[in-house]
Amino acid sequence: MKKSILFVIACLAFTYANAQDLPANPEPGKCYVRCTTPDVYVNETVQVMTKPAYKKLRTVPAQYETVTERVLVKEASKKLRIVPAKWGTEEVSYVKKQGASTLSIVPASFRNDSETIEIKPAYAQWELGAPAPDCASSNPDDCRYWCYKGYPAEYTTVAVQRLSNDASTNRNPIPEKGSSYTKRVIVQPASIVEEEIPAEYATITRTVMVKDAAVVEETVPAQYKTVSKEVLQSKGGLTTWKEVECALVEYQALPINWNLNSATLTAEARRLIDTRLMPVLAQNPGVKLEIASHTDSRGTDASNQDLSERRAQAVVRYLQTKGINSSLLVANGFGERRLKNRCSDGVSCTEREHAVNRRTEFRLINN
Repeated sequence: MKKSILFVIACLAFTYANAQDLPANPEPGKCYVRCTTPDVYVNETVQVMTKPAYKKLRTVPAQYETVTERVLVKEASKKLRIVPAKWGTEEVSYVKKQGASTLSIVPASFRNDSETIEIKPAYAQWELGAPAPDCASSNPDDCRYWCYKGYPAEYTTVAVQRLSNDASTNRNPIPEKGSSYTKRVIVQPASIVEEEIPAEYATITRTVMVKDAAVVEETVPAQYKTVSKEVLQSKGGLTTWKEVECALVEYQALPINWNLNSATLTAEARRLIDTRLMPVLAQNPGVKLEIASHTDSRGTDASNQDLSERRAQAVVRYLQTKGINSSLLVANGFGERRLKNRCSDGVSCTEREHAVNRRTEFRLINN
């Protein structure tokens, strides 16, 4: 309870101090508004890796070719007329197919993860409070106070994948294949009379490896996502008084022709904002602008209130795209609460009379 009382006293003291901070040497008939230099933010983009780079492998099998060779199957010898030669046999081994290897791929594996990005930092700004209920002045603005209100940072979480195990290969050997052929050899040569016996040959085929199995490696690039975030470039908060046209502190018509039940700005509406509002903001830098939207009494109170708020917000959002700081813009929708004529619920009016109440306005207000 004691802390609440101290807070109220502090706010009232601050309000009184600000009430005394009036423009120095004001001129009669001039109008002034309080300007607070806003916090200046810039948009930055960061690249978030949603999936890392990894390798894809494919195998190229071994290449073979078949070759033929002429081999000796019977040696040359001599034949004796009297004692013939004696023969024996012998098995000769050879490699019929050379050994090689096969490759199998173990693909890369991933795990799901997430990454949290701050998309809007925490900030604080001065805000005008409600008037004190026991104000002794007839002017309610004399008893209003300013409070410095803080807003927390905003975050977003992006789903990403992390590489658990990269791709690899397993190599399995293919054993070589052997074979043999039979060769006749002389056990005992002929004697006495010799005759030449020519050698005998045969043709064999065998498979030889031209190129062993290999791995072809392909790198899959990482995937990224662009995230936009606001970064505080310079801190505002300085307060000054600025002379403005007196007409601009009263509501001025912004004659936007809204489509029926629509809060979407047409090309003509955007052109009107560019030519009517942008010069006012350019000539009064740092001054806060209020956009007020109204409807006629036809329709429910709730739908008219919602429609007027969406239309005011549409104008504010468009101004923000033109580089106007959001802290200098106020969007207010009043629905059918501020009719300018007698055309309330249940009253028969012409279309022209209803059109008077369907309006969008603007004015400069104290910051």
